[in-house]
Amino acid sequence: MAISKIHPVFEDERGEIIDILQNELIEHVTLISFKNGSIRGDHYHKLSTQYAFVIEGRFKILTRKPGRTTDIDIVSAGDLVHTPPLERHAYVALEDGRILVLTKGPRGGKDYEKDTFSLKEDESLVRKNLP
Repeated sequence: MAISKIHPVFEDERGEIIDILQNELIEHVTLISFKNGSIRGDHYHKLSTQYAFVIEGRFKILTRKPGRTTDIDIVSAGDLVHTPPLERHAYVALEDGRILVLTKGPRGGKDYEKDTFSLKEDESLVRKNLP
C-alpha cells in the first residue's frame, strides 16, 4: 500500500482542480459510503489494482502483503491509497465518510465478485488487529 496526499493543481476564487490520477488506465469507478464504525473490505484481489481517494471522513486502513506483517494507517480527506494485486485490505470508518475507488482490472458491474477473495476468519485483518 502507498498513501499519497493529493493537492490541487490549480486554485482560484472559483474553487480547485485536483488531479487524482495521471497516466493510469482505469476500468471501473465506484463511490462507497461508510457509516461511523463500519468495516469494508477484509479481502484481496488477484488481478485488480485499486486506488481509493478519500472524499470525506477518516478511516483506519489495514493492509498486508503476502508473507509480511499487517500495516495500519489512518487516512482522511485528500489521501489516495494505492492497493496492488494480492494485498489484503480492510477499511474501518472512524466517522461517516465516502471514498472514490478507481480500479484497473476485473472488479466492476457483473464482474464485481470475480476478483474478490474474502479472508477467512483466521486470516481477517480486522479480527486479528483490532480490539
